[in-house]
Amino acid sequence: MKHTTCDVAIVGLGPGGATLGNLLGQAGVSVCVIEKEASIYPLPRAIHFDGEVMRIFQSIGLREQVEEISRPGLKGMHFVNAQNETLLIRGGTGLNGPHGCANNYYFHQPELEVVLREGLNRFPNVSLYLEHEVVSVDPIDEVVTLLVNNKSSNTQKEIRAKYVIGCDGARSFIRRVINSGHIDLGLEQPWLVFDILLNENAPSLPDHTVQICDPARPMTFCNVTKNRRRFEIMLLPGDDSQKMTQENELWKLVSKWIKPEQASIERAAIYTFHSIIASGWRKNRLLLAGDACHQTPPFLGQGMCACIRDAANLAWKIVAVIQQKTSDELLDTYEEERLPHVKAFIELAVKIGDLIQTTDPELAKVRNEQLLSDQPTIFQFPTPQLGPGFWRGTHPSLGTIFPQPQIQNHQRMDDAIGSHFAILTKNQETAKKLNLSNLQLSFSNSWSEMQFVIVLTENTQANDWLIENDVNYVLIRPDRYIAALSANVENFSNDLLNLFSN
Repeated sequence: MKHTTCDVAIVGLGPGGATLGNLLGQAGVSVCVIEKEASIYPLPRAIHFDGEVMRIFQSIGLREQVEEISRPGLKGMHFVNAQNETLLIRGGTGLNGPHGCANNYYFHQPELEVVLREGLNRFPNVSLYLEHEVVSVDPIDEVVTLLVNNKSSNTQKEIRAKYVIGCDGARSFIRRVINSGHIDLGLEQPWLVFDILLNENAPSLPDHTVQICDPARPMTFCNVTKNRRRFEIMLLPGDDSQKMTQENELWKLVSKWIKPEQASIERAAIYTFHSIIASGWRKNRLLLAGDACHQTPPFLGQGMCACIRDAANLAWKIVAVIQQKTSDELLDTYEEERLPHVKAFIELAVKIGDLIQTTDPELAKVRNEQLLSDQPTIFQFPTPQLGPGFWRGTHPSLGTIFPQPQIQNHQRMDDAIGSHFAILTKNQETAKKLNLSNLQLSFSNSWSEMQFVIVLTENTQANDWLIENDVNYVLIRPDRYIAALSANVENFSNDLLNLFSN
């Protein structure tokens, strides 16, 4: 049987798999991406990502292309009661936030997937296998053999990879092979998702996302991009799910906002919102990412964001292992770091979901009174700390993502760093005290040859962060998370030795 070999096989070419492919491709890793569908799914699915995710798109050189097909969420998300009184606001701005871009973006998923797939075409070391389906997985000591069926020709071939990443969704085949357990965070609720395209005669609708916390019928309205709008409608006891997706019923549900002659239906489907995290994201050379290892209700728009954060966390570690900078024990830190981080977002989404999904009028009245008594209540996305992993120390900023300020010559920090580790320090004097070249002699053999980018922060926006946190040195990983920091050069040097001497 014919076979192909590669460093990494990615199963699934949604946004997460495509982002991971771009990250690995630009690092020179050989990649095979296996996708069972022949083409991009043409209808809407995910519609939101945040500023951290835009930074990841920036890191793969696709920020400008993504900006062209998305729009900033200028006004955030407003939670209103049945009387249209604002209860709560998730903040939003079109200005540069901490990530050097807007805090939130809305987009049409097929357009994003086109950008990400075209990005893969830049790398001759990335091969796409569209309309191919994995039918078996045989992991042995040094390689994983995937038996893959070409659905168009009904022929089979083998793909042999050092590592396999399952980005294959909530029904993940790779997760079944790993036989992961799961943690259920307690939400399971069916909702109707209803996408429309506005006609020229459409009425004026909100230009932001609205969570309608009406106990009679909880709903969500989203302004997506251009003339695309989405309604999400909670199913209540007694609702006939088949009847709910019929066109005349759909228009009845949204008759308060729009009429059939003012828009066309793009799609309508019933989804059950889950809050689940797999336990066991890695088994030897098999790993999981995205919906294959966690599912969140959409109340914060964090489903795809979590998937792409997985890709950013995993990519640099896979590269380090394949390039023999360290042992593959580094890959154990992937789940250790990401699981608590994604759990924090899912728990907040469940909490927000409980607020929105209240159907008891008396409980809704109490909720309204509590929230209206403290106006305006505005919250931002959390910035949770990673679980214990490739970072050292007790400072509360450790294991969190570093902001993206401008540095010398008004350059974005991430553009200066590229895919490397970076050390931020105030000036030439503090850099000399570190004596990095001498310190690297004590690193393990492969790490000792690693390139660090030194960023001098004096007279830049980045220096404000160092002053505010009373530090002189910060180590930033390729995924922009803080791995070490200190005001003291000896303590910082010890942290570097601890991280890079294994």
